[in-house]
Amino acid sequence: MAKSSKSEKSERRQVIDDIRRKQKRADQRQGMAIVGVCVVVALVIIGAALYPKVRQTINDQKWSGKSVGEIGAPASVCGDVTEKEASGSQEHVPEGQQVDYTEAPPAFGAHWNVAGVAPTPIGDRFYDEDSRPELEQLIHNSEHGYTILWYDTTANDNSSEVSAMRAIAKIMDANDTNQRLKFKVAPWTKADVKETGKSFPKGQHIAFTHWRADRDNQKQYGVWQYCSKVSGAALKKFMAEYPFTDSPEPYAY
Repeated sequence: MAKSSKSEKSERRQVIDDIRRKQKRADQRQGMAIVGVCVVVALVIIGAALYPKVRQTINDQKWSGKSVGEIGAPASVCGDVTEKEASGSQEHVPEGQQVDYTEAPPAFGAHWNVAGVAPTPIGDRFYDEDSRPELEQLIHNSEHGYTILWYDTTANDNSSEVSAMRAIAKIMDANDTNQRLKFKVAPWTKADVKETGKSFPKGQHIAFTHWRADRDNQKQYGVWQYCSKVSGAALKKFMAEYPFTDSPEPYAY
């Protein structure tokens, strides 16, 4: 009976040891699974943070070495150039006062005259929604000969379009050795639509604007061209036809 009891105890101990070993292995597998999940989650978070930057870098490389006319879609994506008699030159309103512009986007009109100078430096070529100056500041730049490429929220959500606009702005800045390529890129935001009640024409997501002066008959005109996509070829032609020199005050800034 003693031998039998001893044998039974040994068998029970072996069973318990087996259970413990199995539980330990199970705990180890569970721990590894948790670590694996944590690693995957961390990689997803890191990847999500890096993806926009990686995508932007890839898109930027697409236009490396290109001229303005080679960037984006062909000029055929843009409609006809339109003009409207303009007013507002030298019509300065106090800084902070909102001007009721009637076009989307505006090309002319009353504007701020901040400290007596053009408020946005020529070197600031590209604006996003967070960095863009007020409309009243940009129209002051228009008075001094700037062509502005505006983009709506649809274009803003398209990384390829944003990349093309950034590339154009970068080339303009690099080639502007005499500070005469007066050009800026600016968003037409949801806030602008809300404030003015105006959106771009249906299917159009890009707009070029310019403020020109016809000195022969002493009249001024706002100029627009809308496009469904970014077109460096169309922009190049637009700026050649409407240079900074034909603006109301071309040489002030």
